[in-house]
Amino acid sequence: MTISGIITNIQRCSTEDGPGIRTTVFFKGCPMKCSWCHNIETIDPKPILVWYEVKCIGDQACVRACPEDALTLTPDGLKIDRTKCNVCGTCEDVCPTGAVKVMGKVWASDDLVKELLRDKVFFETSHGGVTLSGGEATYQPQFTLEVAKGLKMEGVHVALDTCGYCSEKVLRDLLPYIDLVLYDLKVMDPKKHKEFTGVPLDTVLTNAQIVAESGKPIWIRTPVIPKHTDDEENIRAVARFILKNLSTVERYDLLAFNRMCIDKYALFDLEYPLKDYDLISEETMEHLAQLARDEGLQNVVWSGMTKNSKKMKPVNNQEATTCG
Repeated sequence: MTISGIITNIQRCSTEDGPGIRTTVFFKGCPMKCSWCHNIETIDPKPILVWYEVKCIGDQACVRACPEDALTLTPDGLKIDRTKCNVCGTCEDVCPTGAVKVMGKVWASDDLVKELLRDKVFFETSHGGVTLSGGEATYQPQFTLEVAKGLKMEGVHVALDTCGYCSEKVLRDLLPYIDLVLYDLKVMDPKKHKEFTGVPLDTVLTNAQIVAESGKPIWIRTPVIPKHTDDEENIRAVARFILKNLSTVERYDLLAFNRMCIDKYALFDLEYPLKDYDLISEETMEHLAQLARDEGLQNVVWSGMTKNSKKMKPVNNQEATTCG
């Protein structure tokens, strides 16, 4: 069956979204509204037009081509009247430099599978595969299911990167076609979880247990966000929940906060809410990881940019690899 869906990006040669060399697909739409979100372009399920100032040469081909008269080039840059713009993509087609771009393209599930299979040689040689991410892949359940089915028919390792907020039926339907689940446990206090993500915690915890009961291997991931998820009790609570309820967890990843998404927010005429927050120190990240180990977890790792090094610490202390 061919189902259509919307994705924002296909990121090839990823080494941080599961084992081996992977191709990560970013699905559009997410039920959570995390205040620290780095993929803001994936939250809204509908396509949206953005303008990259650094690519613009000012020839105004996009302005002339727009059938809705929604674009105006001003001294301050290209202005998009979103009340007029219907995201038809005409401006993107005529732009000589790619300065205007539609975030969110419609794909048929069969075509997306074919596109992803172009990287199969990298998957086979590195024991990698495809990671279904977002946004939230389960937000487009039938489309994601057909893509996962198509990949499994070709023998591709499929990982699901999920926030865990979806219906039990959607999750159970998808799990037979998933080899690994990358599962976010962000905040273990129910009140804070609702405040920071916009959704209740109980569904996330229940679905985590459903994944574990299915026997699928799990990598739990917690973004370590200052004043949100970085307190010691939160990390301890995640560790205790894993030990008590999730027998198939293979590792626990702590992901250090960074502000690399500030420019992305500017594309949508928004200001990143956490732009003034400082990076976390390497010592703090290691301390939080040790707290989880002290609770009894065996494979706890952390990665990301820190205040001390000002550079990325790859997972498991290995240098990131690239291909192509």
